[in-house]
Amino acid sequence: MLRLLTAGESHGRTLTVILDGVPAGLALDVPAITRDLRRRQGGYGRGTRMAIESDTPVVVSGVRHGKTTGAPVAITIENRDWVNWEFTMHPDADVPPQASGARRAPVTRPRPGHADLAGALKYGHDDLRDVLERASARETAARVAAGAVARQILAQIGVVIASHVVSIGDVAVDPATPVPFALIAALPDDSPTRCADPTIEAHMIAAIDAARAAGDTLGGAFEVVATGVPPGLGSYAQWDLRLDGRLAQAMMSIPAIKAVGIGLGPDAARLPGSRVHDEILPGRHAGGDGAVKPFARPTNHAGGIEGGVTNGEDVRVTAYMKPIATLMSPLRSVDLATLREATAAIERSDVCAVPAAAVVGEAMVALSLCSAVIDRFGGDSIGDLRRRHADWLDESAARFAPGSGAPSS
Repeated sequence: MLRLLTAGESHGRTLTVILDGVPAGLALDVPAITRDLRRRQGGYGRGTRMAIESDTPVVVSGVRHGKTTGAPVAITIENRDWVNWEFTMHPDADVPPQASGARRAPVTRPRPGHADLAGALKYGHDDLRDVLERASARETAARVAAGAVARQILAQIGVVIASHVVSIGDVAVDPATPVPFALIAALPDDSPTRCADPTIEAHMIAAIDAARAAGDTLGGAFEVVATGVPPGLGSYAQWDLRLDGRLAQAMMSIPAIKAVGIGLGPDAARLPGSRVHDEILPGRHAGGDGAVKPFARPTNHAGGIEGGVTNGEDVRVTAYMKPIATLMSPLRSVDLATLREATAAIERSDVCAVPAAAVVGEAMVALSLCSAVIDRFGGDSIGDLRRRHADWLDESAARFAPGSGAPSS
């Protein structure tokens, strides 16, 4: 089992991630983790915080001489803005007099759409900073670091993950034409919106500019695609083992994500079955990558998952993100200190964070698939995992070889 824990606040000293269950013997590529962290910080519409932070992972345990040991992998990410918040966010009851940063007043005006009020009601906080610092999407940097480790494990068996933005506000790509994985994977790290269509991207940028000028924010949707995923991950035997359910929970845990679709997603509800279900045809017995492909699917409306189990097609997951809750032209709220109407608090924020959320989505899909791969193939070391996957490929090749007859039940 792959288990993830994160800790840290938006303006605290550091973010910390612990990833348990990483097989031993993985040659950890730390620069690749850094690259994903930098990708998360990019995208058109981000706020000034991204100009301050330069996220760099520091591996503190679970790795020795460049390889994982089988122990939990712990990574920290320093918050460079801590120097401006040390007094406000210091963990000690008696804050040292030399602590740096401004003496900030309590936050008492919750933002509609944020965890501010719900968190205060749950935990009994008077100062909403006790809520917003942990509920902040800054925490997702830790998830991206963990997801980068999971991606490196998946790469050992040929699984590759990429993402692209399919809509920002009411500007969207044509949903009837799936974007090929190769085009998605070719998007540069500094792509402004992570949209694969340059014409649509220009309209997205204009929409973000208009929202910024109005003091407003925009949401949107992004799709994460995983290719090379072996069939048989997940299970229909119990509700909580269905992989589509696990992926949906993982994606919905990303701040501001309000809906998730697999394959056609919500569109499957308005179409007849003849236009939703993917026909099964005789296929090739081996692809160029050596994988056994005895069946051909002319479409992939199911998004690579049927009955909670991967079917060998690309896994496609779309997440729908609401606009950021902090508006520069704030909505009405109530001041908790007086219970009188007031405008919502303003925290430094983004106009649009959909491209960044797509990178977080990649991480959550990677973690979900990696956990399912370890469940399916096991192995305490990377060598074990690769051998068991190779044995499965050999068994599948023999089972579906020409002339072998129908597989036994």
